[in-house]
Amino acid sequence: MIKTFFFFLLLIPSLSFATKADFKSLSKENKYKYRTSFGTCPSRTAGSFAFQLMKIFEEEKSLKKLKERITKEKLDSKHYVSSYKVNFNPLKNSLFLSFECPKPLMKVQLYKENGLESYEAILVDTGELIDPTYEVLLRSEKKLKKTLPFLALPIQKMDKGVQLSLTSLIKNMDPIISRSVSEMILSEEKNLTIILSLRNTPSSVFLGKDNWTEKVKKMERVVKYLDKKRKIPAIINLTNSKKVVVKFSDKF
Repeated sequence: MIKTFFFFLLLIPSLSFATKADFKSLSKENKYKYRTSFGTCPSRTAGSFAFQLMKIFEEEKSLKKLKERITKEKLDSKHYVSSYKVNFNPLKNSLFLSFECPKPLMKVQLYKENGLESYEAILVDTGELIDPTYEVLLRSEKKLKKTLPFLALPIQKMDKGVQLSLTSLIKNMDPIISRSVSEMILSEEKNLTIILSLRNTPSSVFLGKDNWTEKVKKMERVVKYLDKKRKIPAIINLTNSKKVVVKFSDKF
């Protein structure tokens, strides 16, 4: 459904929307006024969502029925909207639409056990996996400029709990360290590995199967300490929660 919807949008490039805008009724019979705020959302999809809500509101003439249609038809998620506010002022006969969209965290590659098939998605800060078209839309409007790190996951081991754990891990990571993350890999045995890029040099961090949050805090302390010493670890092994093993490359 998302891919079909995006194709439709490409066929109407004349639609261009500002982050905040005012609109009048779509039909002559009605005299509603509309105010919109698109927040961090791609204006192309947020604008299409806004026009769809305007049309529904003029058909139903009911704020309650409008919200019911949004929920029933999942109109928010179809337009990448993570939260929205819809308020009607009867004195001014105006409807205010406010949207927010999720923040992309990582590019995700979901692979099958044989490794012959894979699927791509974007992990966002709500813990959801969404269509990679979302990244394309954000970059086209320069609302996303940084490079997203990669996350490789086996499809058969993927579940909501894993998604939320990984989302929490990257969101709560020290910003200085998170900017160094180039890749995260979850094996079929659910062992997590983080690849850091430290001064353009790769460093592998093995976290094992559990206590990821605690181990990431240890990783941050080790990396910051070694950075002060101008040393770059080739490997940081944290699979054993009770000890930290650091190895350096021969060239150091």
